[in-house]
Amino acid sequence: MTESKEVKETKSKPRRLLADKVYHSLFSRISNGDYPVNQRLPSEHQLSEEFGVSRPVLRSALEKLREEGVIYARQGAGNYVRAPSVSPVGFARVETLADIQRCYEFRLNLETEAAVLAAERHNSAIMADLEEALELMRTATGSLVHREDADFAFHIAIAKATNNHYFEAAMRALREHIYVGMQMHGQSLLNEGGKALAFVFEEHSEICDAIRLRDGTLASQLMRSHLEHSRDRLFGGGLIDLRMPDPS
Repeated sequence: MTESKEVKETKSKPRRLLADKVYHSLFSRISNGDYPVNQRLPSEHQLSEEFGVSRPVLRSALEKLREEGVIYARQGAGNYVRAPSVSPVGFARVETLADIQRCYEFRLNLETEAAVLAAERHNSAIMADLEEALELMRTATGSLVHREDADFAFHIAIAKATNNHYFEAAMRALREHIYVGMQMHGQSLLNEGGKALAFVFEEHSEICDAIRLRDGTLASQLMRSHLEHSRDRLFGGGLIDLRMPDPS
């Protein structure tokens, strides 16, 4: 007897959620230099044991990393970290607090517009991706943990929902810059305690609801408020003066 479409979807959703968790964890490790360029990743057996997932789930995560050019496979030798390629869209490394402020400034323009388009254009599949990222954040919040990977997955899902690849490309090009701000923001939240984490989760949840309801105006307002709150926690409301001096 064949399984119904609903049963198959119910089974596949937890598997996809697990694969996304593994993908984001491995991506974070590679980004942080835990696995240097051209180093072989641990074997599939080791990774599946470490993450507590099946081989098919792990392979799904690895395939996504290969598709994005993060790793590459050598015949019979396993998976290796690929050296970053030069992207058509690129940004200099974050080196100062002013750079972090500039990144927030850019995101405030980019992501508020993305939220409007996401509300107007999303379909059920991308909405499921957004809700899965939110569920990762819910679990982390309940454990008093801030997960930059889940946070970024939420924001990249909104970029995808615009159905305009330039938004997603810009967000991916900014990934390392955004991670720096997210890590600092996460630390400030942990210092404040569980109430602060819960507040930020609620901000994400409200954005998700507005997009689901196709209320672009509200989604944009909520996104702006969320990013401003995040920025202001880092800078304490005292932003750096970025005005250019007149040439002498």
